[in-house]
Amino acid sequence: MELNKRQTEILEIVKADGPITGEQIAERLNLARATIRPDLAILTMAGFLDARPRVGYFYSGKKSIQSVADSMIGMKVKDFQSTPVVVAENVSVYDAICHMFLEDVGTLFVVDKDSLLTGVLSRKDLLRTSIGTNELEKIPVHVIMTRMPNITYCGKQDTLLQVAKKMMAKQIDSLPVVVTKGDGLEVVGRVTKTNITAAFLSLADDHEL
Repeated sequence: MELNKRQTEILEIVKADGPITGEQIAERLNLARATIRPDLAILTMAGFLDARPRVGYFYSGKKSIQSVADSMIGMKVKDFQSTPVVVAENVSVYDAICHMFLEDVGTLFVVDKDSLLTGVLSRKDLLRTSIGTNELEKIPVHVIMTRMPNITYCGKQDTLLQVAKKMMAKQIDSLPVVVTKGDGLEVVGRVTKTNITAAFLSLADDHEL
């Protein structure tokens, strides 16, 4: 792993004077604490630094890449998934837009009368349909949604790395978490890019020191 200039400076400060708090490091660099927070997270996650609440950062040497990789591989969807936002197939595009806005999400999962996954609606789908003279109150979402088998999904036991790879490959921001129910799939959660980012950053144990 190649460090940038500021990360190298932080490392030298901690080597010389650790344990040292994030505020003290920022003062040495004439920067705000918030400015160096990402650098401290990277250095901690990579194993160069360790952090302890009310103590500070101290130099720990470099952990093996395998150690960090093992921690990431062990992160399961079930431990980081969030609540899914679903709508019924017969809901209008207008109502779906309102629902997406009120729930502040980028993806809606569409379910049938048995609560089984049948489709996915993205912001792009709704925006595309809104352009022009379409009567949004009269168009049901099942007309414009992405349908099975073209839906990318994941299970509770999948790793976040597997999910991240799926998202990158499909260029999507969210996946439904599903379990098998009869002949279909029941939506029990969702995983977003924000969930994954927060999970990986948690490896850094970046306390406000």
